Amino acid sequence: MSDLNEPLPPVPHVYPEGCYFKSLQDIAGKKIVVMGLGLNGGGEAAVRFLLKQGAKVLVTDMKTKEQLAPTIKSLSDDKTLNHSNLSYRLGEHRIEDFEEADCVIKNPGVKYDGNKYLAAAKAIETDISLFLNFTKAPVIAVTGSKGKSSTVSAIYYGLKQAGFDAYLGGNITVSPLTFLEKTSGTTPVVLELSSWQLADLHGRKLLKPHIAIITKIIPDHQNFYHSMLAYVADKKLIYADQTKDDFTILDFDEDPAADGGTLITNWGNIFAKETKAQVLRYSKTKLPAGVYGVWQDKEGKGICRLPQKYMSRYAQTHGKETDTILKNLLVPGKHMRLNVLNAALVLELMGVAPEQIIDILGSWNGIEHRLEYFHEWQNNELTVRFYNDSASTVPESAAESTQAFGEPVIFLTGGTDKGLDLSPIAQTISNPLSIQPSATYLLAGSATDKILADFADRGIRHNGVYNSLDDMLKTLKEDIIAHKGARGTKVVVFSPGSTSFGMFTNEFDRGNQFKQKVKEIFS
Repeated sequence: MSDLNEPLPPVPHVYPEGCYFKSLQDIAGKKIVVMGLGLNGGGEAAVRFLLKQGAKVLVTDMKTKEQLAPTIKSLSDDKTLNHSNLSYRLGEHRIEDFEEADCVIKNPGVKYDGNKYLAAAKAIETDISLFLNFTKAPVIAVTGSKGKSSTVSAIYYGLKQAGFDAYLGGNITVSPLTFLEKTSGTTPVVLELSSWQLADLHGRKLLKPHIAIITKIIPDHQNFYHSMLAYVADKKLIYADQTKDDFTILDFDEDPAADGGTLITNWGNIFAKETKAQVLRYSKTKLPAGVYGVWQDKEGKGICRLPQKYMSRYAQTHGKETDTILKNLLVPGKHMRLNVLNAALVLELMGVAPEQIIDILGSWNGIEHRLEYFHEWQNNELTVRFYNDSASTVPESAAESTQAFGEPVIFLTGGTDKGLDLSPIAQTISNPLSIQPSATYLLAGSATDKILADFADRGIRHNGVYNSLDDMLKTLKEDIIAHKGARGTKVVVFSPGSTSFGMFTNEFDRGNQFKQKVKEIFS
C-alpha cells in the first residue's frame, strides 16, 4: 500500500542488455571517456584497467587539476601504464568528447536523466558493469540504507578466515576492476552496491548474485531521488535476475522509520513477494515456524533455521531444526550485531561449520569509520575512549550510536543535509526509555540547522555549534578537564548522521580528519 500523495517513481533509463565490450580484447584501440576521475578510487581504477587493455582514455571531470592532484599523481607515478594513451579534460565537460567516444565509463553519482553529455554517448558502462560482464566469480551482493559496509566487511573477513580466496569491492571504495584478473569460478566476490550503482545496471541483466542481502531500508538520498519509491525501485535490482537456485536475505521486522511517506513499514515483505530466489529473513526476535533465516534469541545468540539441505552437516545428521551460528562479538551495538548475524548466515550457506563461524566472527574488530575505536586519553582518574562513526550518514544510524554502548556517551553529531528527516536523533535523545547522552556537541552544517530546530522543540540541551573539528574538540577537552573529580571511563562517539560535503571531501575524509584531530588535541 502506498501513499496516494506520493508521485510514482520516474521511468528509469534502461541500458542495452549485456555489455558494450564483448571481450577484454575488444577494449584495445577503443576511444573511451571516463566521466568522473574523483578521489575515491573508482575512476582511477577504471583508467588503469582500460589503459592496461590498450584503450585510448580521456578523463573528463568538473573538478580542477588541483582538486584531483592526488589521483593524477598516483596515475602519473605508475610507470607500467601507457601514458601516451591518457589525456585529461578537467574543470569542464565538452559535448564533442562524448559524441566522439566509442564508450563512456560513467561515475555512479552522475544522473543520466537530463544529462546532455550522457545523452550524446554511443554507449555507457560503469566499473561495476564491466566487472560483472567479465568475471566468472560467484557474487554475494549487499545493498540497503544502513549497515551495508559492516555487512560486506564481516562477510569478507569470515570468508577469508574460513579459507576462501575471496575479494571485496564496490561502494566500499574498492573498485572490483582492481581484482578482476584474480577472480575465477571458485573465488567468491562480495560487492557492496549503492542505489546509484544498481541504477546503472537497469536492463543489462549482468547482476545475478548467488546471495543477495538487502539491509534495513529507510529514507536516504532523497535530495537525489525526491521519491522513496524511486529509491527503493533501484534497490530491487539486486534480486531482479536471480533464479530459484539463489538466495535473497531480507528484513523481517516492522520499522516505522521505513515509511518515507509510503505507508510501508517493512520493505522485506514487498521484496519477498517479487524475488525468484529462496527467501531468507533476519530478525531481532524469533522467526515464526516455517520462516527460514536468522534471529537473535533472548541471550543475544544468533540462531539459524534453513531448509534441511542447506543446514550444517551436524544439524542434518542429528535432525536438528536450528544451528547456533553467533555468540560473543567485539563490536558494539545491536544494529551491528544484526549485520554480523547476516554475515554468519552467508557463511552457513557457503558451507562453513557453525562452530567455526562463531569463532571467526567473534574475533572480527569491525571496520574503519563504523563505531571504530581508535584512541584513549587519560585525564587523572578518568579514561576517555574515542569512537569514529563518520560513515553514519543517516539520522537513524546516529541515533543508534547513542545506544550502542549501553551507557551514556558524549555525542558529537551534525553535518550537511541530504533531504532527510533528522528528527530520529532528537526523538531518541528525548525518549525517557533511551540512554541519554551525558553531553551533545554539534558540528555546523545545513543538517545541523534542522537538528537544532528539533532540539528546541523537545527542550534538548547541547554544547554550541562549532564551525570546525578543532573548535569542537578543544571545547570538549576543556569541558572534560573542568570536571576535576571525574573518574572511571567515558565514551566519546562521533556519529554525524548526515553527509559530509562542504566541510569535508566525503565521510571517509571526515573520519580521517576527526581521528587525526583527536590524536593531536588529546595526546
